[in-house]
Amino acid sequence: MQVFFSKVVCCSVFLIGLFFFGPITTTPFAAENRVGFVDIQKAVISTKEWKKSFEDFKKDFANEKKKIKSRESRIKKMLADLNKQSFVLDPELKKKKEDKFRKEKVAFERYVQDQNAEFGKSEKEMTQKILLKMMKVIQKIGKDKKYTMILEQKVVLYHDKGNDLT
Repeated sequence: MQVFFSKVVCCSVFLIGLFFFGPITTTPFAAENRVGFVDIQKAVISTKEWKKSFEDFKKDFANEKKKIKSRESRIKKMLADLNKQSFVLDPELKKKKEDKFRKEKVAFERYVQDQNAEFGKSEKEMTQKILLKMMKVIQKIGKDKKYTMILEQKVVLYHDKGNDLT
């Protein structure tokens, strides 16, 4: 028991000494560390390439949205016509029109899903392309200005704004 107690005391004294005197002895030998911070999102969206690509993307999206609205109104009109005529139509003809409406509606929904997926993919590719270029620029800045590391600003709870490279 006494041996265990003396080991605990020795370890405690060593750790306390290391805590208080360790930084003093290691500071002169440590290399200077420079840490920079970048808001990647802000940096990417402020580039000319992003702005041009995003404008083109918005135009394409607006055009597609018009096509979808037009197709949607056509399907709504089909439904309204079907509802108006449902009491006077021959059951066989009514069934054919209902089937045609269902097929149109399913095709429309699939088309909208496909377009959403396509635009999502397009936006992701556009962002990825610019992000890769941004990473090369950040690496060059880090190397040229001798930064030890450059971190994404969003993963840091606090940093001095003087170290913001954005």
